Amino acid sequence: MSRRGSATLDRRVALGTGALALTALVAAAVATTVAPEAGVVLPVPSTTVWLLGAVTLALQATALLWRQVAPRAVLLVVALGMLLCGLCGLGDAVGLAQLATLVAAYTLGLAQPLSRSWPTFVAAALLAGAGTLASSLGSGEPVAPSVGLGLLQGLSTVALPLGVAVVVAARREARLARESRAAALEREHGALVQAAVARERTAMARELHDIAAHHLSGIAVMTAAIGTQIDSDPAGAKAAVAQVRAQSTAVLRDLRSLVGLLREDDAPAADPGRVRPESLAGIAALVDDVTTAGRDVGLTVLAGTRPLGEGVGPLAQLGAYRMAQEALANAARHAPGARTEVTIDNRDPDSVLVTAHNGPAGPAPAPADGRRAGFGIVGMRERAELTGASLDVGATADGGWRVSLRMPREPHRADALAAEDA
Repeated sequence: MSRRGSATLDRRVALGTGALALTALVAAAVATTVAPEAGVVLPVPSTTVWLLGAVTLALQATALLWRQVAPRAVLLVVALGMLLCGLCGLGDAVGLAQLATLVAAYTLGLAQPLSRSWPTFVAAALLAGAGTLASSLGSGEPVAPSVGLGLLQGLSTVALPLGVAVVVAARREARLARESRAAALEREHGALVQAAVARERTAMARELHDIAAHHLSGIAVMTAAIGTQIDSDPAGAKAAVAQVRAQSTAVLRDLRSLVGLLREDDAPAADPGRVRPESLAGIAALVDDVTTAGRDVGLTVLAGTRPLGEGVGPLAQLGAYRMAQEALANAARHAPGARTEVTIDNRDPDSVLVTAHNGPAGPAPAPADGRRAGFGIVGMRERAELTGASLDVGATADGGWRVSLRMPREPHRADALAAEDA
């Protein structure tokens, strides 16, 4: 609550408390004057005592204006007012001074913990009890009952509002704790969303890199051949231009396929068959494209008794497809002219092995560290870790390069297939 709002509330509380106490005092005075034999207030106060009581109640209400600024001092002041009402002979009407004390005790219970404010509560209880004791003794009551009544009145004047304040403070702290926890969970959710967005951006960058590197490396090889054929072999140059166009169309197709995955609201493609499946089955078409472009690439599929890729999840198959795509692109860049052999071994009941091996580079190979410095191998390794596969990359004894990816078959898929066979 703002300072202005708090001051407004204090004024309303002070005005309401003072008005209620003074109204009750006036009513008691009128009833005592009209029918003194009724015993509304005993002993019957004089006019001066009624006026002193009214002034004391007004001062108590005025003190409540500072109840949140100085709650300890205000409680002691209003409790002292209760004692003054008892000493001046207000009689049974001394209980009207208890109203401001109840409000001040409740305010202090909310403002400060009991461990810090208990001396103030004890002092206020003694002052309130002393006021009741003085009023009781002034009425001619015996000392022992008067002392007991004073202790009971002082204790109840402080304990009742204090108990209510403790309950309200506990509920307020619980609400603040829930709000704080909700805010913390919201911040955590935001951080997780940001991390997920960052991972998606990284994955998107890798996919774009794989698509572009694979196709553009083929286009670069074909355009180099076109430069030498355009004069000596126009027909061959025209065929190479057609291949470049096909590769460019493939780039656009694959990019469209990737972007289409990001557009959740878009309708599915009219001809889904035009999008190549990026899985183990799609590696054959990948090799066909490279072979059509004029490169020496072979594919060997060791099928075994299981269907190709049985028990391997779609994410793992996508990783295998990207690994083959990246390996063929790397072979074109770093070992132009060398034969590349892609092998898919589906015979192991526990895993599928995909291998891409190219021979040594020609007479003018790329720098030895060029292959290792690329981003593609990093992407291969992270895809393998994501799907629980193992990647092996390195040079071979004949001076070539070998990349192999072993993908474990998922147990629940294998169990389901075994159940189907049974």
